[in-house]
Amino acid sequence: MFKKFSWGHGVVLALGSFIAFILFLIFVFSHGMKNSELISDNYYQDELTYQDVIDAKTNADELADKPSFSQTPAGITITFPSGTVPDNREVDFDLFRTDDSNLDVHKKIELNSQKKFTIPSKVIVAGSYTLKLIWQQNKKPYQVDYDVVWN
Repeated sequence: MFKKFSWGHGVVLALGSFIAFILFLIFVFSHGMKNSELISDNYYQDELTYQDVIDAKTNADELADKPSFSQTPAGITITFPSGTVPDNREVDFDLFRTDDSNLDVHKKIELNSQKKFTIPSKVIVAGSYTLKLIWQQNKKPYQVDYDVVWN
């Protein structure tokens, strides 16, 4: 059977294997990457203003008490400490889904007298999120990021 196998057959076999491998990468491997997308549609503009995000995170790191979150069946409850009073009591939150931007939740909300608010469970699908809290206090920006796994 292998008596008539020459180096020419080996070259054809190697080339055919290589072509099969490339076709596998094109059709099978790329099929699994359906939801590969950029984090932001305005990526380059966001990159130019990223120093503001770094400053806001640095300001938040200097706080003695940071906002906290807890998960309940009703949703994700965010509680601000008593010493933190955002300007106009307004807080922006982004619940950013790491694998599907269609499941992101972005909203500006006004804190109640108890300095807390709840993101309802009906708008959250099970999975991994990044919770970004953004606010200003005394005209100074603050941002805190948390990793959240919602079941």
